[in-house]
Amino acid sequence: MTDYAVVNPATGETLATYPTISDEALETAIAGADAAYRTWRDVPVAERAARIRKVAELHRERRDELAAIIVREMGKPLSAALGEVDFAADITEYYADNAEKVTADQPIDILGEGTAVIRRTPLGALLGIMPWNFPYYQVARFAAPNIVVGNTILLKHAPQCPESAAAIAQMYADAGLGDGVYTNVYATNDQAATIIADRRVQGVSVTGSERAGAAVAALAGQNLKKVALELGGSDPFIVLSTDDLDATVEAAVEARMDNNGQSCNAPKRFIVQEGLYDAFLEKFTAAMTASKMGDPFADDTVLGPLSSLAAAERLQEQVDRAVAQGATLVAGGTRDGAFYEPTVLAGVTSDMDVYREELFGPAGVVYKVADEDEAVAIANDTSFGLGSYVYTTDPEQAERIANKIDAGMVYVNIVLADSPELPFGGVKRSGTAREMGLLAADEFVNKKLIRVAG
Repeated sequence: MTDYAVVNPATGETLATYPTISDEALETAIAGADAAYRTWRDVPVAERAARIRKVAELHRERRDELAAIIVREMGKPLSAALGEVDFAADITEYYADNAEKVTADQPIDILGEGTAVIRRTPLGALLGIMPWNFPYYQVARFAAPNIVVGNTILLKHAPQCPESAAAIAQMYADAGLGDGVYTNVYATNDQAATIIADRRVQGVSVTGSERAGAAVAALAGQNLKKVALELGGSDPFIVLSTDDLDATVEAAVEARMDNNGQSCNAPKRFIVQEGLYDAFLEKFTAAMTASKMGDPFADDTVLGPLSSLAAAERLQEQVDRAVAQGATLVAGGTRDGAFYEPTVLAGVTSDMDVYREELFGPAGVVYKVADEDEAVAIANDTSFGLGSYVYTTDPEQAERIANKIDAGMVYVNIVLADSPELPFGGVKRSGTAREMGLLAADEFVNKKLIRVAG
């Protein structure tokens, strides 16, 4: 038996299984990552950057093959899968381009004589626990900056992504980053706990659910390990004024349907000023339900299956429960295997479960508000704090709301604007860390003070 298998969610067919790593092989992997760190940390930065650049090049060379793998693994439409491979390559290349910058000494203006600098040095072997929804992108934003700064990586991918996990490991090996610098492990949760507890492993990063994050953080705390968490989100999309409602609705739907609706930082709660509410709801519902659902390999498919039958059943249960508690089902709400049709809910109140839950799939809740203050109040009335979106024609209003929203990211009049140089992360129960941008390279380094007398 193994937890690692490729199960095509479009058909339910099991395409391949992969054996879980043995305890003996896991010990070898940990020892190898630790041993590799002892030499990798002393490799010149330019050489580390060159190896990472090669990983980016291999993403581009193997683009079609890599994309097809994740269509099979988790139902991502082919166009989106190709885009993810491209983005992973861009992220990886960004850290090659900025390797000297992220490892450079930071001088300090001191009060006395002499000099002082902050020198960033690596910590050692790290464990990454990655999710299924972006199999390449998530790994790139963890592995690339940490390998550039001199750490080594043990990577536990999601059990439903073993084929992409193997493909990633092969690219790192082909770029000269095998032999412990990057090691894929098909580990169980118990084995992951063993890795976290091992004194040779210096930190752990997890992207996933609140439950997974809490479990990993507890283990890391018990073992005094640095932990970085990137968890869920229920991002607000606030609409207060617009010169083009059709374009605003198009952006809302495009962002909500991204990755079959399975993106942590996708807008999930649409908070609309009452003067625009009726028109927005009508147009939003029409656009959501017009999204073509079907074979994820087809060029014109917008919405493929959810990542698994269990994921679709979970979303159906949430929507059914919301309706039972009094929400209005404006459209959708039905499932066919792992396919879940685009769904719109309205009339949700704070006493309903769905008010505070994350809907991880092609479903959105539309709220009516009187003004800016009510919009911000609803936006912040959640345990999540990942991203947020504000649509307004008033720049001063945008600035006010950006300051008031409890989130790690605020996007004004734009969606799907993630970029390698922009930090990604949240607050509250959405996480504790930042990935991408220059901040990502600061998560697992020793910011060492070196003070020299005058």
